[in-house]
Amino acid sequence: MQRTLSHQLPARIGTTVRIAGWVHRRRLLKSVAFLIVRDAAGLAQVVVTDPAARAQLEKLTEETVVEVTATATANGTAPAGVELTDPTVRPLGPPATPPPFDLYRPALTASLPTQLDNAPTALRHPTRSAALRISAAAVAGFRVALDAHDFVEIHTPKVVGSSTESGANVFALDWFGRPAYLAQSPQFYKQLMVGVFERVYEVGPVFRAESHDTVRHLAQYTSLDAELGFIADHRDVMRVLRDTLAGMLEVVGERAGAALATLGVTPPQVPAQIPAVHFTEALTIAGAPVDEPDLAPAHERALGEWALREHGSDFLFVTGYPMAKRPFYTHPDPARPAYSNGFDLLFRGLELVTGGQRLHRHADYLAALAARGEPVEPYVGYLDAFRHGMPPHGGFAIGLERFVARLVGAANIREVTAFPRDLHRLTP
Repeated sequence: MQRTLSHQLPARIGTTVRIAGWVHRRRLLKSVAFLIVRDAAGLAQVVVTDPAARAQLEKLTEETVVEVTATATANGTAPAGVELTDPTVRPLGPPATPPPFDLYRPALTASLPTQLDNAPTALRHPTRSAALRISAAAVAGFRVALDAHDFVEIHTPKVVGSSTESGANVFALDWFGRPAYLAQSPQFYKQLMVGVFERVYEVGPVFRAESHDTVRHLAQYTSLDAELGFIADHRDVMRVLRDTLAGMLEVVGERAGAALATLGVTPPQVPAQIPAVHFTEALTIAGAPVDEPDLAPAHERALGEWALREHGSDFLFVTGYPMAKRPFYTHPDPARPAYSNGFDLLFRGLELVTGGQRLHRHADYLAALAARGEPVEPYVGYLDAFRHGMPPHGGFAIGLERFVARLVGAANIREVTAFPRDLHRLTP
């Protein structure tokens, strides 16, 4: 008999079905016992009245994997309006050792460190798995949106010979006796692939050896990158990003509706035109000193509140960051060379996306590296492509875990990450 998932039970009322999953909870009453079985789709309620079956049920522990063959019977008070009667329960393994927290409770009461230490079982809780389902739907939406704009998905190396951002926050490793690094981003490669496909994207891990120990930083996270050629300037990139975000949230609503409901989340609307302010104006709005070179988290929060108050938008573009705070490959604003044709996108007062227009002329790269006192040699393989003709181009990168955390209102990015890697955590 083919296995039936819990959400398929309403279509099988009056028939004999076979379900399988984990013992979510047992309720042993005087005249009847209830077995709640959890599978990937949800919960199913099994009614046990036979004394022998009840005796067997009493020996089962929570999280034991079982198979149940029974009759699907309508009951409006049961999950999905169906309960399973006259069951035969068969364990599919030995009795499980219960985890150090109750997975059947509406919320996990264990501390976040305890949950992370026991991630393989903590992630079974509906609230934890719901965030991961939303994450999966967001990635699907990213792909759907960019595929519709004729982008090509690429896959680039995660071990590189030089650091992408020219900084010290890289993980060094030994590559057959030569120095190498875990990639901070696919930036160089996605630019090079614009010279092949014109429009490319990638979903993959990136690594930052950040010493930050905050609720918004991870040492490894998933980056959703896109790069497109033949642009006029960074505003073309911003338009594609706007459409991408709208597409991601649309697919999240379509594919992860139950997960959103579990967490009580209503996705925000992406405005047809996301409001934008120049960096200099953003400093004034946030009440920051006019000579501030970057936005602090408090400034971002103030800007998020302003965008919601003045524009009714959960999103805000901040454009024209100082060139001194942008990577060497960033294109300056032709009218104000001290500022960049770059941007950040804030989502509910938190930086979510960094992007902008890139340099595309070989001579400009040589000049940019010289101005920063950086050698050319580490970047020769990257720079060589610009000698052979590259179009004006730009792109962006979205931090997936940060996007999901902000969407669901998680206080800590680790709440929406299956197996986080940070300053202190390398297992499980």
